[in-house]
Amino acid sequence: MAAQCIACGMPMEKDEDFALNDRSKSYCRYCARPDGTMQNYDEKLAGMTGFIVRTQGVTEAAAREAARTMMAGLPAWASKK
Repeated sequence: MAAQCIACGMPMEKDEDFALNDRSKSYCRYCARPDGTMQNYDEKLAGMTGFIVRTQGVTEAAAREAARTMMAGLPAWASKK
């Protein structure tokens, strides 16, 4: 069974899916900063919002709300509820 990123929910199966190719990290490469630390809530929200706008063709406001909803169910952001 694949691990799941605590910050975005992405399945992580291969070494390169994990931050810095490190399987001990509980977050993926897309949720990591260049130094390997995990992005904060605002950074991740901005990134997910942009991704949803690009891939779903919705407005930024709709994408931001969708990103907030998705993030609300993830372990990394449990304190943001």
